[in-house]
Amino acid sequence: MMKTEKSDDQNPEANWEAERHHLRAELGARMKSVRQSAGLTLDAAAQRSGVALSTIHKIENGRVSPSYENLVRIARAYDIGMERLFSEDHEAHQTTRLAITKAGQGQIVRAKNFEYEVLCNALADKKIIPLVTTVERRESLREDELESHSGEETFYVLSGRVELVVEHYQPVILEQGDCAYFDSTLKHGLRAIDDTETKIFWACTYTDVANQSS
Repeated sequence: MMKTEKSDDQNPEANWEAERHHLRAELGARMKSVRQSAGLTLDAAAQRSGVALSTIHKIENGRVSPSYENLVRIARAYDIGMERLFSEDHEAHQTTRLAITKAGQGQIVRAKNFEYEVLCNALADKKIIPLVTTVERRESLREDELESHSGEETFYVLSGRVELVVEHYQPVILEQGDCAYFDSTLKHGLRAIDDTETKIFWACTYTDVANQSS
């Protein structure tokens, strides 16, 4: 009996893989455009951001998904708000002080181990980046998988369960309705621990709040 090819609706894994490649390519193209607009070569971008040249090259070519830490470093090196990395039609000088995102209409960004829906992206120069984040299930986090950067973070678990690892503290499991707040300068990491869809509302300060208050 002749086998038939599965339709896209019957093959969600292939569908998601194609979407993941599309999201990587889209983000990479925007990051390359922003870098070039800033007049930076790959070498200069690497020196200013502290991100390896090879990593920036792979991100720009859609070959790898950047971590949140690398997104922060790159945006700061280019002297732009993170929203510029997430929206190709973002105006450099916006004056609006109010932004609203309707349910499910945020900018989707695929990063390493996470999928972010970036909210209220029309507001320029935000000090807080609001995200709805889908967290992937993976094995227990190794020390070399933990990241740190300036600022603070808070998240509220919308569905599923996550394990939060913050250096100097015991790992903690958070369930739906639980909330955490921590200093981002401490090495930290997050993972889903169940097969069920795991989502959090995540808010991160983009600037170093200590420097802002001095």
